[in-house]
Amino acid sequence: MPLTPFHPATASWFERELGRPTAAQEGAWPAIHGGRHVLVAAPTGSGKTLAAFLAALDDLVRESLASEEGLPDETRVVYVSPLKALSNDVHRNLELPLAGIEAELAARGLPAAGITRAVRTGDTPSSHRQRMAKTPPHVLVTTPESLYILLGSEGGRGMLSTARTVIVDEIHAVAGNKRGSHLALTLERLDELVSRSGGRLNRIGLSATQKPVEEVARFLAGGGAGGSAGREDGGADVEIVDAAKIPYGRAMAQDAINEVLVDRARAGKFVVRLKGGDPFLYGRGYEEAQACAEAGVPCTVVPGVSSALAVPALAGSPVTNRGLTHELAV
Repeated sequence: MPLTPFHPATASWFERELGRPTAAQEGAWPAIHGGRHVLVAAPTGSGKTLAAFLAALDDLVRESLASEEGLPDETRVVYVSPLKALSNDVHRNLELPLAGIEAELAARGLPAAGITRAVRTGDTPSSHRQRMAKTPPHVLVTTPESLYILLGSEGGRGMLSTARTVIVDEIHAVAGNKRGSHLALTLERLDELVSRSGGRLNRIGLSATQKPVEEVARFLAGGGAGGSAGREDGGADVEIVDAAKIPYGRAMAQDAINEVLVDRARAGKFVVRLKGGDPFLYGRGYEEAQACAEAGVPCTVVPGVSSALAVPALAGSPVTNRGLTHELAV
């Protein structure tokens, strides 16, 4: 089971709030827990950011419970995003899980993990920066440019030397430009800093679906044989979790979707494939209808019905949207 490696408090929060893991999470967690460098390639909304955060938070929970003194005031996780508007993602993927896990720990009679977090960007007030330098957060949220500045100061290097996980979000957005080159150098400096301090930095990259995804993995790996995520042959020692290649995932490859549709229909099932927009204007819908036709499977296309309305409409039920009830005949 994907949640088996997690502490019971972490697993209980996830099951209660979110239910089953997504394909991206199921694929990423075994590799992350195994200590591998990981690139998770999946579309927006697939839960890849939470996949990285939850594994890192769970490590902190276990570390806090293993010591009577709790967690030391040391930075363990560095989350880097090229997007300056971090507040929504941080709230959803960090603040909410932390609060939920702390509540689960309390319900089990266990001490609070006491995981601290801080955001460091160009807009961070000087008072917050001073507080951060005095008492480093366990989870640091920052941008590529602010991470570079931190590595240039003695206090910043002292804080970052204890990091064990670096999460690079939206890595595809910078992998092929000058900003990405700058970030690659910064990651190498961070890796060397951690190594000199006797630690090992685990790299986790989060990307939208890209082709070829191997190029993004090489960017994440960094400096070849000299980097912790590089191989001597110059390849990337990074496990790629491509959600598009995971059967029955939210981002299944088109061929896999076609095969599932045909197999279910041949098994005598009535298959409804939900799609937004006009199926004949979007490539996936056309390919699915064509695959059914080539397999001799009867296929009816109902254009103009969005995914949000299709199920109740096909079932003959009224659809309520923004307080209005619509009778749809499909």
